Amino acid sequence: MIGLAGERIRSFIAVDMDEAGLISKLVEAQRALRDLGADMKLVEPENIHATVRFLGEVPATTIEVVKEQMNEVKFRPFDAEFVGLGAFPNLRRINVVWVGMRKGHDEIASIFRQLEPRIEKIGFPPDRKGFSPHVTIARVKSARMKDELARFVDEMRDVPYGVIHVDELRLKRSVLTPKGPVYSTIHSVGASQ
Repeated sequence: MIGLAGERIRSFIAVDMDEAGLISKLVEAQRALRDLGADMKLVEPENIHATVRFLGEVPATTIEVVKEQMNEVKFRPFDAEFVGLGAFPNLRRINVVWVGMRKGHDEIASIFRQLEPRIEKIGFPPDRKGFSPHVTIARVKSARMKDELARFVDEMRDVPYGVIHVDELRLKRSVLTPKGPVYSTIHSVGASQ
């Protein structure tokens, strides 16, 4: 058995979607996507979140330093509104279907801008994708029904899904299992009032 010092933890920093009404609307969107017949893996409702920074597999000792850096991030509570479907990298080649963030975009981007230099300082490479606040709801596995999928995503680009109140930033552990990832919170930082 590997001791704690040798343990590696797959992790990310996120805002959880704790509002049942929002999750319900996102699940409705997932059902509509599934009904198209496209080849995709839907994100389990309990795993839906907005990633602020993916960290990957890191030593347990580094996790302790990440917690310290997270504690330095300052933000006030804010509301985040989720509106419209979109796709990465684009509608011609969809790998991920996401829901965008309208209200709250600037606040969560500010959290990322505070966090990123702190994360880089402790040895993480810069986030080469840049930061685009969103919630992933499906990962596309093949090009089956891709035109129909692109059309549907485009038609849903302005649909409102709901609002959450953000007052906590969480460090999440991701354990990969045959049935999909299992997430748990290993550290959280509350907003300053």
